Amino acid sequence: MPEPRAFVSFDFDCNQTQKNLFVGQAKKDSPTPFTVQDWSSKSALPAGTWEAEIEKKIAATNMCIVLVGRSMKSAGGVSKEIAMAMAANVPVFGVYVDGAGGTSTVPNGLPRNRIVAWDWGLIAAAVQQMMGEGKNV
Repeated sequence: MPEPRAFVSFDFDCNQTQKNLFVGQAKKDSPTPFTVQDWSSKSALPAGTWEAEIEKKIAATNMCIVLVGRSMKSAGGVSKEIAMAMAANVPVFGVYVDGAGGTSTVPNGLPRNRIVAWDWGLIAAAVQQMMGEGKNV
């Protein structure tokens, strides 16, 4: 499998710690059978450039991984990133983080049946499925 490039979408205000842990664990020499290149934004961007910058980053990836935390109801940017991925034909799946689960609010555009627990076997299977579904840029 080619090395997947993933845009990691997350609630910047509430789940930055989980995002850093997720990306760190997904690097080489981790319990994962793959390496994920994190193409997400590393810092808050000015409102005027945010959408253009994020659209460009998402379009250059193989998939969008949404970290679904407990505060998704207030994470409007995550829903926008999911919409951008769909518009760019980039497949999307989610991973529950921060105590979120099957009854937690999910962001608009992300079907609940495309969200998995933070289990590297399940995540690896989802990555393989996304690589088969999407455009392998």
